[in-house]
Amino acid sequence: MSRGPGTMNIHEYQGKALFREAGVAVQDGVHCTSVEQALAAYDSLGSEVVAVKSQIHAGGRGKGKLYSPDSGDLVMEGGVKIASSREDVEEYSSNILGHTLVTKQTGPSGKLVNNLYIEAGCAIAHEYYLALLIDREENSVLIMASTEGGMDIEEVAENTPEAIHKTWVDPVEGLHDSQKSALADSLGLSGSAHASFVEMVGQLVSMFVDRDCSMIEINPLVKTEGDTMVALDSKMSFDDNASFRHPWRAGLRDLSEESDIEVRARAHGLSYVDLEGDIGCLVNGAGLAMATMDVIKLYGGEPANFLDIGGGADRESITTAFGIILEDPSLEGILVNVFGGIIRCDMVARCIIEASEEKGLNVPLVVRFSGTNHKEGKEILDACDLGTITTSTLAEAGEAIVKVIGGDSS
Repeated sequence: MSRGPGTMNIHEYQGKALFREAGVAVQDGVHCTSVEQALAAYDSLGSEVVAVKSQIHAGGRGKGKLYSPDSGDLVMEGGVKIASSREDVEEYSSNILGHTLVTKQTGPSGKLVNNLYIEAGCAIAHEYYLALLIDREENSVLIMASTEGGMDIEEVAENTPEAIHKTWVDPVEGLHDSQKSALADSLGLSGSAHASFVEMVGQLVSMFVDRDCSMIEINPLVKTEGDTMVALDSKMSFDDNASFRHPWRAGLRDLSEESDIEVRARAHGLSYVDLEGDIGCLVNGAGLAMATMDVIKLYGGEPANFLDIGGGADRESITTAFGIILEDPSLEGILVNVFGGIIRCDMVARCIIEASEEKGLNVPLVVRFSGTNHKEGKEILDACDLGTITTSTLAEAGEAIVKVIGGDSS
């Protein structure tokens, strides 16, 4: 589970704590930050078999690989291990903590593992998949469930889409009993497992709405040999825009999982997400950001970041935003796409010049202004000595930035 614009992610152990508060069944577990704590956790859980789980804000941990951050050598395959002894716990926790975990979602740079979760073993009869998401087209909460738990859900969706069962929930009305039962039936559950699932999915929907979640994913959700349903996983993200309603979230934020730039951007009211490309994007509005990144890719380029200054940005935040973009060492060019409203394009132009003079602009810059004072903004940039390329349309801007850095704009 990677971080997206406007979302806040938390660790599995934090999600499990929230599950417990909501009444969702989970195994006993202990959060650890050292090998010594992991061994103490094993002793305290009283379970011969435990899961030793790396904690990072990304999915695919079990299939990931751990590398030494110093030498780059492979340390161990798999960021989630089943330990059957104290010696196993020591070995696995030593190989996980302080090492870089690379998964499908982290990219090749991976994430340094600073947190560990030691969880009591579970007698599993079957693994399922369960997720709650926001379906904006339907203005509803979407529940997806499948009997194919423990697998990559993307592969299941592509190869056997009929194995994914969906239902939509009105967040005001809540989940009806008939919907709960139908979902349980679709998974082939009966008896106490059926009743356990019905209770759990109702608790999860209430939690999703009450806490302003963006996603809850449990993979796997398991039926135990005792015929009860237990959440063996917890991936959760929250709508950052609702944080003012939930001051408790501040205590869950792990800043070590976010780049220094992301943290600094947030302090100035900016939304910044680091990407893998080489073209910096400065825009005002999430929709405009998505369109800008799409156009860059359309002309053969790759966005280096998502930086949204928002609709009410001031001179300080705009200057800070442009300065943040300039700090990216992988940058080959910058595309600014601003639609003037409350923000005046001429003010944005002056901020760009100010930040460029302070930080030093040494990459091509393409700017597209539209809206309030866009002509004045264009004139200011055309008259300065930054060598800025100004365009009238987003398509022209996307083509220009890719072409000027030597990409394929054909």
